[in-house]
Amino acid sequence: MIAELGHYALVLALGLSLIQGVAPLIGARRGDAALMQLGSSTALMQFVFAAASFAALVACYLMSDFSVANVFQNSNSQMPVIYKFTSAWGNHEGSMLLWVLILALFGALVAGFGSNLPATLKADVLAVQAWIGAAFYLFILFTSNPFLRIAEPPFEGRDLNPILQDFGLAVHPPLLYLGYVGCSIAFSFAAAALIEGRIDAAWARYVRPWTLGAWMALTVGIAMGSYWAYYELGWGGWWFWDPVENASLMPWLAATALLHSAVVMEKRDALKIWTLLLAILAFSLSLLGTFLVRSGVLTSVHTFASDPTRGVFILAILVIFIGGSLALFAWRAPALTQGGLFAPVSREGALLLNNLFLASACATVFVGTLYPLALEALTGDKISVGAPFFVLTFAPLFVPLLLAMPFGPLLAWKRGDAYGAAQRLLAAAAVGVMAVVIVLIAEGGSVSLAPFGIGLALFVMGGAVTDLAERTGVVRIPFAAARARAAGLPRSAWGTALAHFGVGVTLLGIVAETHWNAERIVSLKPSQAVTLRHYELTFEDVVARQGPNYREQVARFAVRRDGQVLATLEPSKRSFATRGMTTTEAALLTRGVSQLYVSLGDTAADGALVVRIYHKPLVLLIWLGALVMALGGALSLSDRRLRIGAPKPAAKSTLAPAE
Repeated sequence: MIAELGHYALVLALGLSLIQGVAPLIGARRGDAALMQLGSSTALMQFVFAAASFAALVACYLMSDFSVANVFQNSNSQMPVIYKFTSAWGNHEGSMLLWVLILALFGALVAGFGSNLPATLKADVLAVQAWIGAAFYLFILFTSNPFLRIAEPPFEGRDLNPILQDFGLAVHPPLLYLGYVGCSIAFSFAAAALIEGRIDAAWARYVRPWTLGAWMALTVGIAMGSYWAYYELGWGGWWFWDPVENASLMPWLAATALLHSAVVMEKRDALKIWTLLLAILAFSLSLLGTFLVRSGVLTSVHTFASDPTRGVFILAILVIFIGGSLALFAWRAPALTQGGLFAPVSREGALLLNNLFLASACATVFVGTLYPLALEALTGDKISVGAPFFVLTFAPLFVPLLLAMPFGPLLAWKRGDAYGAAQRLLAAAAVGVMAVVIVLIAEGGSVSLAPFGIGLALFVMGGAVTDLAERTGVVRIPFAAARARAAGLPRSAWGTALAHFGVGVTLLGIVAETHWNAERIVSLKPSQAVTLRHYELTFEDVVARQGPNYREQVARFAVRRDGQVLATLEPSKRSFATRGMTTTEAALLTRGVSQLYVSLGDTAADGALVVRIYHKPLVLLIWLGALVMALGGALSLSDRRLRIGAPKPAAKSTLAPAE
């Protein structure tokens, strides 16, 4: 009965989305307040029914109702409760239900907290959001119904994919979906502005909080997925340039560019066409990621489905929404006025430069990801585009972007002073140069890019500190006055500096881990030892353990440094009988922000155990930097100026009304 109620709630949510997609549009064209208000009511009710449907699926999992095909295929009665819960989205059907739940949530948030929006804009945004929801409700009901029953229910389920039975997968997908679907709000705002025939600085103020929230979720979601792959897959890497990894990176790059261009549009009423296009592209790239994961065109640990019917359906959604929005953009964009002018050397110019590099980097990832797929589809030839291509094309675009990053906040609006900004950054540059020299000396003068990467990371971090120092005047005025000025500084200023500082922290971790990572692969028997850097690992023994739904062989290693025992590491291999799969569970020893990493291989013919050992200096800075970036975004989002509404709209429309 619960499964049927969940299915019925999903059908009702579809019906409400169709009403929400039509009534507000008609109301906005006729000036009918009642019809426009109906959009808010249906958005709230649609969320209620989508939540009820998802709750029904979760209940089926928690009760181990194996008469539901989805539960049978992805759960087991012996699984821990937390993994029964996460199994609800650890599969294609459930993940799509989570997708539409988050989509409905964002629509409900616009309905509930969009009181500062003009009535017609709000109505159009909710209508566009509803049509996106309707497309995915239809997709679920016709190709991916999670509530299908089995005629003769089995006594036990097939278990969740073992590599998904991890806490990281309880966090990573929901956060990533919040980011993906959050981009839909920016898309809906862009489409609504084009439908309504109005785009101005107020629109940029409206769209910024939604984009910032989506960007934060994407940042943490990508970082969490990277860390999960690092410790769960046993390979010791944190980024593989996997096509599905790239599919999450592309909307992040587009959303980052959108955040910066929206600031220019809000402050200077400029970059209107570009900002609209970025809002469309950010969600389009999110849809592309959905297609790659669920169409079967890719084989990856991240992919869910290989049903061509689903791929065709999602491809149709891509064509309709991306093609339709770009057609609307092409029709309306020529009528946009030029907007505010600014000198090349200005804060606007720096933000535009930021956008050019981010867009180019996104295009590079797009080509490297999709070119092999397109070539195979057209010619049948298979090629592999791996890390060397992306390193050689992506890195050169990000280096000048990072060099320019500290200058932007120090430049004035409209016309800036590059020489003055450079003078204020002398201390940050000195720290970076000193770091380069120190690392070069420590390296014995060996030729590599690592010292310059360390120097660049510290320059970016120093630039963020310089920005705050200049705003508070801490080095020029008495401390009490500087403290008062710091207390009055907008939270968005603190958030921007913190986010930029986080970029430097992540870069520092990437350079250190990439250049100074050490690895050994050895075969050991009990009582034998191996050394790596300053650590000595002694293989003690192997013990068997019984888990809730698996058996594992645990190897124990005593870790010593300078003769003192630091810890006992216990990497293992788990065997899941129901699935017939084996997973590798790495063991980590964290020392500061560095880690010692031990992963098990196969047992050799002579009984020796193959062990892979890494020492990863400063590796945790990679993910710590991402968290600092997200914290900066949260601080900016809490700024009162982003919560009280938009500035007064311009007196006249900047887009010609529709004929």
